[in-house]
Formats: sequence, structure tokens, C-alpha cells
Amino acid sequence: MEFDIVIIGGGLVGASLAAALKNSGLRLALIEGQPLPGIDSGWDSRIYAFTPGNVGFLKECGAWQRLDMSRVQQVEEMRVFGDTGSRLNFSAYEIGAPELAFIMESRLLQHALWEDLSKQDNLTLLQPAQCAEMSLLEEAALLKLKDGREIRARLIVGADGRDSWARHQAVMPEVATPYHQHGVVANFGIGKAHRGIAYQWFKPESILALLPLPGKRISIVWSVSPEQSAELLALTQEEFCARVSTASDHTLGELQVITPPAAFALRVLNLAHLTKPRLALIGDAAHNVHPLSGQGVNLGLRDVRELVKVLSQRGTLDCGDLSLLRRYEKARQGDIMSMQLTTDTLKNLFVNANPLLRTLRNAGLSATNSISPLKKMLVRHALN
Repeated sequence: MEFDIVIIGGGLVGASLAAALKNSGLRLALIEGQPLPGIDSGWDSRIYAFTPGNVGFLKECGAWQRLDMSRVQQVEEMRVFGDTGSRLNFSAYEIGAPELAFIMESRLLQHALWEDLSKQDNLTLLQPAQCAEMSLLEEAALLKLKDGREIRARLIVGADGRDSWARHQAVMPEVATPYHQHGVVANFGIGKAHRGIAYQWFKPESILALLPLPGKRISIVWSVSPEQSAELLALTQEEFCARVSTASDHTLGELQVITPPAAFALRVLNLAHLTKPRLALIGDAAHNVHPLSGQGVNLGLRDVRELVKVLSQRGTLDCGDLSLLRRYEKARQGDIMSMQLTTDTLKNLFVNANPLLRTLRNAGLSATNSISPLKKMLVRHALN
């Protein structure tokens, strides 16, 4: 089988790349090893916040219009709290925007993307299929699947997540630094209306974020030590609700578990390069950041937007040419480094018992909250 581009990984980032290239004239293949998760009436614990800029991109892909909007929640305000009473508020109203972000479940968007992909003329779906071998040669990239099928492509795009098979096969130099924290996620019913407000509490031992869901529901991401994570997952539902309620200052009233808690290890991943001849990495295969900013999936979608732009402007260049791929890499480095530096600094500043840092970080929150132009600049950057 011969293609111009083979995308490894059919999650949100890989699927959106395939959708965005539907009118490119390129022959595409998408390889996904797992069956598509089913849609039922329950709630998915994998919840993402999408920036307005990326929602605009998903509309261009045709996926956003296919969503059940009763499962999508707008965020109009964000309230951030330090550990000594300091706070920082962000409001869409203050900058004249209708919303700061949109919150929704991962599997709903993945289904919306795949519904269109199944009808896309220039796309061959290989699912479920597992990759076995990859060779990056001067004239082409070669893939062998575990079922024996062989594929030749001008470009392979690794969109296969934080433990990327493509990245490991290509021996990409990487530095993965564990945060020695776990992200505990769960969904809750709430006693008080959230009014489209997201909350975040920075404490010396943890970072707790509450994201609004449609109706009287929320999703949490609680960054805690591995020991605290194990303790939280061992609690009864009533005990777990009580812990979250106390940590969030009982802001949203009585809590009731909708989806049981799950946990994943947190780390930052830095790569010397996102590309090699015939290979480009996007999404979590290319970078990992701390979830305190909620920007992991947004970084990945901005990777897709830039790669599509570079490929559309390639002229006579082969789409796997390194000089072309390095344009994509160079264009993405600033955004990725900025987000990694910001989240890393905030995590180290707040999850720290040093009394001097405690004074500085809380003073910084209060100072930022009082400087309107700085707040507006931060919010506008987050809308992209």
C-alpha cells in the first residue's frame, strides 16, 4: 500500500489531522490500534477544555457541528485561589469575549471526528491495526503491520500519545522528567450551580481544578503525590466526596460521584526535535505538560493547525522533506516551550512548602489580579 501521509494514532489529534487534510489532494492512511470507544448515556472521565481558537479549527474540520451541544459547557469565568487567601479572577466579559473555553468529553469529539473520516475519499482507515516495524529511508518511509501488511509513505506522522511507538522507533532524543505527582480525575454531581465558572486551588501539597460540565455537574483534576493518589482511590465514594468538598472550600455544595476516580502519572517531556526526514510528531507524542493549565490537547491541536499550514504551502517539495518539516518544528517550538515553562514554574512555585516562596506566590497572584492589562494579555493568549 502506498500513501503520501500515514498518521499513526486515531485519537483527537491524529483524527483531526486526517480531517483537516480532506481537501489537500494527498493520499492518507490512519492507523489506530484500539476499537473506537462506544457512546452511552454515561459521562466520560476524560474531559478536555478547548480554546475558542481550536473550536474554530474543529468547525473547519466539520466535527464540532456534529456534536450534541447539550454535552458541551462554556466557561465564562475562572477563579484561582492561593493558599493564604490570595486570588486571581479571569472573565470573558472583561475582554469582550463570549467565553474562555469549552468543556467536553473526549470520546464524544472522537466519535464526531470518526463519523466524517469513515466517508473521507482520500483516507484509508486501518483499524484495528498494530505497527510492527518502521524504517525512515531517503526516498520513503516504510511501515510493516503486525498482520504482515506493508506500507510505503512519503511522510509518517506520529500522533500516538505520550508513550509513542513512532517516537521510540525513530530513536528521538528525549528528556522525560517525572513530577512525582499523579493526576486524579473524576466527575461529580453538585449541589449548587457552577454558573459556567472554573475553579483552581493552589496548595503546598496539591493543585485542584474544578471544570464545569453541562447541568449541575463538574469534572476534577487533582494533582497530588503518588501516596495521596493511592489514598484517594482507596476511599469510599462518600469519603472521596468529602475530601474534594473540603479541598474546594465547599464552593459547589454537596458532591455526588458520577464517574469513579482514576489516576495517571504526571511528567514533562522535552524533545530535541519534533521531526526527522519522513517523520513528524504531534500532540502528546511530541510534548507533555502539567495538566494544571488544561492546555495539553490544545497544544496538540495547534500542532495540527501548523502542520496543515506547512503542508499546504509546500509548493513542489516532497511532504516528507526535512527542510519542510523543520518549518513546522520551528513554528511550534515557542508555543510548546512557553507552555512547558509556565506550567513547570507554577507547579514548582506553588507545590512547595518554602515560606518565602509562599509569600511571593500569593503576592504574585494578588498583584496580577490588580493589573488589568496583564490579565487581559494572559486571557487573550489562552484563547488561541
